[in-house]
Amino acid sequence: MSILSSLFSKEKKETLNEGLQKTNESFFGKLGKALVGKSTVDEEVLDNLEEILISSDVGVDTTLKIIGRVQARVARDKYLGTAELDKILKEEIAALLSENQSNDTPDFETPSDKKPYILMVVGVNGVGKTTTIGKLSAQFKKKGKSVLLGAADTFRAAAVQQLKLWGERVDVPVVSLAGNADPSAVAFEAVKQGVENGADIIIIDTAGRLHTKVNLMAELSKIKRVIQKVVPDGPHDILLVLDGSTGQNAIMQAREFTKATEVSCLAITKLDGTAKGGVVIGISDEFKIPVKYIGVGEKVDDLQVFNKVEFVDSLFKKR
Repeated sequence: MSILSSLFSKEKKETLNEGLQKTNESFFGKLGKALVGKSTVDEEVLDNLEEILISSDVGVDTTLKIIGRVQARVARDKYLGTAELDKILKEEIAALLSENQSNDTPDFETPSDKKPYILMVVGVNGVGKTTTIGKLSAQFKKKGKSVLLGAADTFRAAAVQQLKLWGERVDVPVVSLAGNADPSAVAFEAVKQGVENGADIIIIDTAGRLHTKVNLMAELSKIKRVIQKVVPDGPHDILLVLDGSTGQNAIMQAREFTKATEVSCLAITKLDGTAKGGVVIGISDEFKIPVKYIGVGEKVDDLQVFNKVEFVDSLFKKR
């Protein structure tokens, strides 16, 4: 067992297993049917495997990459049977994630040399952006960090109200301005107050509209510029929140946002309610941006730091 794996608590592991259960059952159910009557990994098996991976929302390009790796293993180890296919697949997906994913951290850590650490959060409405911010705030507070939130999604009054409710729930201050305030003005005020009050972490919520790329880019760039007036090297991370249950739509959103701003990390939510958990593999492979957090349930603690070792293990766990 690796050090990272040993730091992953039994309770977290059980939550992860449960959260990925639908994906696991769907994948192995399809794989089992594809292998009926087969003893060797031939072209038909590989074709079926390709179809299964694509239908699990791994994505076409990533699927072809995985199939190529499996083919190479089969060619090298001449006598591989279908009974060993899931083991090979697990190893190759783990290897792919290792290439694309930066080092896992065992818990909710922030850079020790950044105070305040400023996190800007982007994503369309409905993906669980505000909920992710609320859960992140609670997790950081558990680590003994002081957190301040900026309600810069001012185009929706409901978004500001939702963030305030999360602030009350987890006992974290929320900075907002009256009326239909300019998002960058809210971000500026939040960072200013966070610095003045000695906050460890400042999280800025931004508008969740995929309007034209030009407007989105201009808006996010403006927010970054006003943050830098107070903290010149901020924001330190831009977190894109994606809804895993939307599968390929999540990949399309990632394409739009990575064009519009410098996304540095990802949170993939709602994996417990879907059989499309393979999207995590496809997104990690296509964008080469670290998946930092995954949502595998409703509770605050069901937002987990992404651990590629444990993720693949749960994905392939025999039920």
